[in-house]
Amino acid sequence: MTRVIEEKSAMRGSHTTARQVGRVMLVGTMLCALAARAQVAAPPTAASDAAIVHALRERDDYRAAVQALDQEHDRWVETIVQLTEIPAPPFKEAARARAYAAMFEEAGLSDVRVDEVGNVLGLRRGTGAPGGKMVIMAAHLDTVFPAGTPVTVRRDGTKLLAAGVGDDSTGLATQLSLIRAMAAAKIATPLDILFVGNVGEEGLGDLRGVRHLFSQPAYRDRTAAFFSIDGAAEDGFTVGGVGSKRYRLVYKGPGGHSYGAFGLVNPMAAMAASVTGLYALPTPADPKTTYSASVVNGGTSVNAIPREVTLEVDMRSESAAALARLERDFLAVVDRSVAAENAARSVKQGAVTVEKVPVGDRPAGATPVTDPLVRLGIAAYREEKIAPRLTSSSTDANVPMSLGIPAVTLSRAATGDRGHSPDEWIETAKVPSQRVKRLDLLLLLAAAGMR
Repeated sequence: MTRVIEEKSAMRGSHTTARQVGRVMLVGTMLCALAARAQVAAPPTAASDAAIVHALRERDDYRAAVQALDQEHDRWVETIVQLTEIPAPPFKEAARARAYAAMFEEAGLSDVRVDEVGNVLGLRRGTGAPGGKMVIMAAHLDTVFPAGTPVTVRRDGTKLLAAGVGDDSTGLATQLSLIRAMAAAKIATPLDILFVGNVGEEGLGDLRGVRHLFSQPAYRDRTAAFFSIDGAAEDGFTVGGVGSKRYRLVYKGPGGHSYGAFGLVNPMAAMAASVTGLYALPTPADPKTTYSASVVNGGTSVNAIPREVTLEVDMRSESAAALARLERDFLAVVDRSVAAENAARSVKQGAVTVEKVPVGDRPAGATPVTDPLVRLGIAAYREEKIAPRLTSSSTDANVPMSLGIPAVTLSRAATGDRGHSPDEWIETAKVPSQRVKRLDLLLLLAAAGMR
């Protein structure tokens, strides 16, 4: 650049002084320095992300970890079976937590403990200074099934079938495989990695395990990246958190004999009108926003006007704003339904009332596609010859996403289906299963600073 400026200056005529030339040369040198600085500060490109991931994949210790994953495939399958057959109903995860803590200790993690809410924590120390940034990887202990649900695993070739066998027993087993492989390969990451088997991901658990974790500055303020292992699709890469609002609505009225008290207000009528009104509400397709009237209870006899009935409703959206609008509109529907019932029938024995009880509030969020964690993730998928499908879902990653912490959800297995049903299944065929675990390992190590 300096040479070009000097040549242009010389062309202006012989009257150009040495001082002028020197000034031009100085300006040129400064421009060169600025250009060099800009080049250093330029954001990484897809090519540079791919180079980081490819170099990591070529490391001897990564290859040794991959070999360890391959050798322990059968143990991974048996761990899935073992964990699935330890019941972990909502709010009753303690037995599985004790077993998982023992597995953490056996795998060589340090500072293994069960915290105040039941999360199992185990640390893999990095080479950096104590108290520095860390990466957190989590899989959830709880299942959606109530106590007493049969959990004996059936085998159909390489397919495992049982309530909760995939969601998230396989996630727990996959996390253990990664820990064991890193130990076998003697991998040293610059950042600490905290591994977690957390409670309260399903249903009315309302993400209480991860909420508790991130309520503590010792974790919230140190987390550079968060991974949830929760999904069964080889190409699935969850970067958006679907938020939800859940309500239990308790409708009450005077009750009475179905014949003798006919004409009195009926809380069930108000509840029915609420459901009908909910399903008349328009919602956008983008951002995807949904609702469901999910559980009803109440009444005492077929020949009695009920004194009390309950309705549970789930509302979800990829957008916090869209979810807030839906919540507002639905609660207005409930109020109108109660008012309409009180206007339609006699209230001489008392009016219908409704108590709106929030029972779930999962924050919406997203990790932008421009975030280094997502960019590295895309590069890792492509390194495994998988075209990543960026998705949104409701997982433990919602909590850190809502706090602005880079967070994604990775698959626990290549294929599975029928989640939240007694005939849930997971495929454990070795080749696709190993590909998913290699991918999870690759991104975990990249996020933990290995290059």
